[in-house]
Amino acid sequence: MQELYILPFDHRGSFTKMFNLPENNLTEEQIQKLSDYKHVVFEAFRLALNMGVPKDKAAVLVDEQFGTKIHEEAEKMGIAHILTTEKSGQDEFDFEYGEKFRDHIEKLDPDYVKVLVRYNTAGDAEMNKRQSDRLKIMSDYCREKGYKFLFELLAVATPEQLAEAGGDKEKYEQSIRYQVMINTIKELQSRGVEPDIWKIEGLNDLNQMKAVIETCRRDGRDQVGIVVLGRGESEEKVRTWLSVAAKIHGVVGFAVGRTVFKQPLIDFHENKIDRKTATEKIAQNFKGFTDLFISARKSAEG
Repeated sequence: MQELYILPFDHRGSFTKMFNLPENNLTEEQIQKLSDYKHVVFEAFRLALNMGVPKDKAAVLVDEQFGTKIHEEAEKMGIAHILTTEKSGQDEFDFEYGEKFRDHIEKLDPDYVKVLVRYNTAGDAEMNKRQSDRLKIMSDYCREKGYKFLFELLAVATPEQLAEAGGDKEKYEQSIRYQVMINTIKELQSRGVEPDIWKIEGLNDLNQMKAVIETCRRDGRDQVGIVVLGRGESEEKVRTWLSVAAKIHGVVGFAVGRTVFKQPLIDFHENKIDRKTATEKIAQNFKGFTDLFISARKSAEG
């Protein structure tokens, strides 16, 4: 599968919070401002292409609410664009536009359709069944219509798993999360959910990461790709995750968003820097992660 370097800025609830705005009941002026901030990120993405990020391997991931114009422009420019489809900020996956989700996808005609899902096989079994039923509908729809299906998995700890780690979130991250990811991927596959690409949280341990990726690609799924997400973590942690993942066959790229654009956009919002500077900083950050991934991949290949 071709490598894929994604700049995701499909955040909605967390995006409005960045600028101390309410998640709901936004005014038209606030919606326009947020849409413009997202366009700054898109301008930075295009600048990064001019700086050397390969256009045929790069993509933007953006929502419909604030990013319709970006989807339309990306389509005209021949830039791969990915549409997010889940309701924002919910523990349980559901379609952003309910039964009309198909109409919204077909209107913007993205290259990839993305879902974000919080799922843990040790969690609420009834909720997991509801989620997997909806996800199979999306999986089947993408396969029928020819859209690539990108699945973002967040393996959130149950209270019992966190207690097993002594209440230490970092210990859960290091010792338990990878097995939660494996169990979840297996359960979703068994329920007919078949992504073309898994977008997963990174791991510091090479063997843990290999085990997760082998699960994604098991039983003849050797065409399935994996991209590693940034999760809004520190640059140091994201660099570690990408360096580990790039060495493993099956990993085709990354999706790093807030670590790339958050601080420059906040500085722009607070009038500490101008639009041009914000755009340049975001472009440089995205180019930096692209260079890191490419370098780590070449190093692994010898």
